[in-house]
Amino acid sequence: MRRRILTPDDSETSLEKRGFHVKSPQSRELLETVGKKFLLGYAHAMEARTPEQCEEWLGRIPVQFRGFAYEGAGMGYAMLDGLPFGGREHVGGFLARPGGELQQYIVLVGAGWAMARLPRFAWPAADRFDPLLRWLVLDGYGFHQAYFKTGKYVRQQYREPGFPWPSRRHGDYALRAIDQGIGRALWFVCGTDVGLVTRTVAGFDPARHGDLYAGIGLAATYACGASEEELGELARRAGEHRGQLAQGSAFAADARVRAGLLLPETDVATRALCGLSAERAAAITREVRPAVSADGELPAFEVWRQRIAGAVLTHGGANT
Repeated sequence: MRRRILTPDDSETSLEKRGFHVKSPQSRELLETVGKKFLLGYAHAMEARTPEQCEEWLGRIPVQFRGFAYEGAGMGYAMLDGLPFGGREHVGGFLARPGGELQQYIVLVGAGWAMARLPRFAWPAADRFDPLLRWLVLDGYGFHQAYFKTGKYVRQQYREPGFPWPSRRHGDYALRAIDQGIGRALWFVCGTDVGLVTRTVAGFDPARHGDLYAGIGLAATYACGASEEELGELARRAGEHRGQLAQGSAFAADARVRAGLLLPETDVATRALCGLSAERAAAITREVRPAVSADGELPAFEVWRQRIAGAVLTHGGANT
């Protein structure tokens, strides 16, 4: 009953219903399947009696789409945490499972989807998440807003003033993390069409372009949907933001390698966007990860992102 009441219908993932661009039948099928597997993961979280059972069900989903299902499960458990009398340990319990730990990046992104649908008093406390990675929650929030409120967040380029989570100290960076999620959503909104993606970015304030390209790089590598030639064109069009594009790509590679979900398409994407194999791009993200997660003048997460971009540009020749 909980699954039936709380799980959105698959029609919500239809590109036609969302008003998204369709590049080709193949890209349409890919993006709609991603959406359906996300909702399946959400439904599993709602229906499962235990995190172990949910993890078992998620393990049956094909490798290409399993991460998206974990993202949906992250949203589902965060929704349960935000419901009255639902308890507050669903996400934490899921992350403590072997699969949840391996998919930590993705689960945190899914929790951000829930924040977009819960009242602010029901938002999770920021200190319940890893202090380095909690910014990924806002990536998920930004993706949700651009995906479901495309007119406002993409066409009108709306930004929420004074965003209060995870704290007001880094409120400006919270908007940047949200932009990273909006950039990721642009890959879906624009139907993996590189020309349309880059023209859409050009319409935003130039100060936002770097974070948008980081999100695009992540989506183009994790979800795929573009040929080697198209990805090469994306890299060329990113221009001065090539490093941020490569950072997002490397981060996506790490998410897949870490979870054992590496695809041949992932390698194609990182070679085009980073100048490196997926395994090497993923290794760089781990090598330059800050030893201390405490935020200084910049959040530790942003320090990490900058290190990844610099290392990829140096070792991959992605700036040539």
